[in-house]
Amino acid sequence: MSLIKRNGLLPTAFPALFDDFFGRELFNWGNNNYSATSTTVPLVNIRETGDNFDVEMAAPGMDKSDFKVELDGNMLSISSQKEHQQESDQDGYSRREFSYQSFQRTFVLPKDVVDVENIAAKYENGLLHLTIPKQEKAKQKGPRLIEIG
Repeated sequence: MSLIKRNGLLPTAFPALFDDFFGRELFNWGNNNYSATSTTVPLVNIRETGDNFDVEMAAPGMDKSDFKVELDGNMLSISSQKEHQQESDQDGYSRREFSYQSFQRTFVLPKDVVDVENIAAKYENGLLHLTIPKQEKAKQKGPRLIEIG
């Protein structure tokens, strides 16, 4: 039988367990995709293959002209800035609405691995897709049989 020190009706471990449970990211999951200005930041999927790094960013409702993809050294930045204005006059009432939306995601590309001259980007069906090829020396080679002498 183990002894448990009690503070009132609850064991002392319970408040620590309670604080740990509610302090975790479990209840903060909705804030992970928001910037400091409470605007959404698109999530990015990155997959490495033998020949490329494939980057996908979900950004529905945008046009390809809304994006700016820039490479500075080994820093790849994907950003967008979109402004929408709507004005209407109806029955003597004027209404003017403004909407601003922007984000920036920056990634550090591995040095001496990426073929920076051949990075390609396309936007279709709400997905921005970047193909970042690897340099020939960095591509994964298949298995090679080594002769035993």
